[in-house]
Amino acid sequence: MNVTATPAPKSSVLLEIEVPADRLDRAVRDATGRLSRRTRVAGFRPGKAPRPILERVLGPGAVLDEAVDHLVQDAYREALREQGILPLTNADVEVVQAEEGKPLVFKATVQVRPEVALGDYASFNFTPEIETVDDAKVDKVVEELRDQNATLAAVEDRGARDGDWAIIGFAGTRDGVPFDGGTTERMPLILGEERLIPGFEANLVGLRPGESAEFDITFPDDYPEESLAGQQAHFAVDLKELREKVLPEADDDFARNMGDYADLAKLKAEVGERLRRNALDRARHEFSDRIIDYAVANATLELPDVLIDQEVEVMHDEFRSTLARQGIAEPAYLKATDKSEAHLHAEFRPRAEQRTKVLLVLSRIAEAEGIEVPEADVEAEIDRARRRYQDPKTIRYFESERGRNFIRSSLRRTRVVEGLVDRWLAANPDYPALPHLEDDAPSAVDAPQAEAAAAIDATDPGIIPGAETVPAT
Repeated sequence: MNVTATPAPKSSVLLEIEVPADRLDRAVRDATGRLSRRTRVAGFRPGKAPRPILERVLGPGAVLDEAVDHLVQDAYREALREQGILPLTNADVEVVQAEEGKPLVFKATVQVRPEVALGDYASFNFTPEIETVDDAKVDKVVEELRDQNATLAAVEDRGARDGDWAIIGFAGTRDGVPFDGGTTERMPLILGEERLIPGFEANLVGLRPGESAEFDITFPDDYPEESLAGQQAHFAVDLKELREKVLPEADDDFARNMGDYADLAKLKAEVGERLRRNALDRARHEFSDRIIDYAVANATLELPDVLIDQEVEVMHDEFRSTLARQGIAEPAYLKATDKSEAHLHAEFRPRAEQRTKVLLVLSRIAEAEGIEVPEADVEAEIDRARRRYQDPKTIRYFESERGRNFIRSSLRRTRVVEGLVDRWLAANPDYPALPHLEDDAPSAVDAPQAEAAAAIDATDPGIIPGAETVPAT
């Protein structure tokens, strides 16, 4: 068999394959036997009908077509193994010559993992940026703790003001006629947050419990209910209850209520230490992101559409999961936003392209750095997936060879970035250490992207060559 491999656009390879005539002849004999065994021909036992009779039943060329289909599959797989090619998807095949007594000639265009030409990825001139933690930031956290532990007290000796918690009842009319959704007996709201129609709550400021107000107000032009958008309505509002938030005093008793703190000074010291740890952890993550951006910007690669399309599907599944956690069905979201799946995919595509570049470049750096992932680490992640997920399909994905490769590639990419950060820190010992707050290394199966990859049975773009089986054409 003669195989010629030529690079083609969009990270693909054109295989031109010529199979000797004698192999086509054998394929025709085999095809005759297969068709004879599975075709009922009157007067012949299964497997005994001769070729002319079969073609009278199945049509001229049926035997040759069957032979060519099987031989193309076999020859294509042999060509991939011979050339050391790992395809990303099934090939586009064009049969050039398929005549008995002559060689079978066909072309197969297959998309492959793109070649990544690395530029500089380690000699960057930027440094980690650590946020300064001062007394003002500590005091802000203490104020937030006071706010979280506040109580609500009834207000009777003054009028309502922004920040108060109110219970109101109202009746809305247009031209003296009530409209749907314009009346309620009791509605809680926090004055000043503008949760209702813009300007509505300002008319309640100064009212005392038991008092009422009437006013006209115009709905905004983009109001969700089209029949009210841009229209004026009249409201009669009763202020039924009014409460104000009472914060605890920032003293030693408050500190002791917050935990095992002897006094307010100890609480502030712990808050400051926590903020400093968070600042270091955030600085490490942001530094890692800048290193990734630097490496990707300096690399050269041509992305195949199949990888971008796959990442779009991964992002779409992540988006579905986000909606589900908010109790929103995707069809309802699409209807409310007047969008289609095509609109979503168009929005996802630029980010999907960037994410794919990141995956490929980091995987290539991992190869250049010789980073390997022990099988024990992969098995540990699979065990984590078994504990993390209840869905059998998701678990099967991570247990499969494809899922194992996803885990392996994810761990390699994480370790290459962490290695670059640690290398820089070792070369700059005067700079503060940037430890992780996490007790364990980041998991390859916990992220939303991992669950989405499992949902669509994704092949990781950074798969190690030779680590996955060859698909059919």
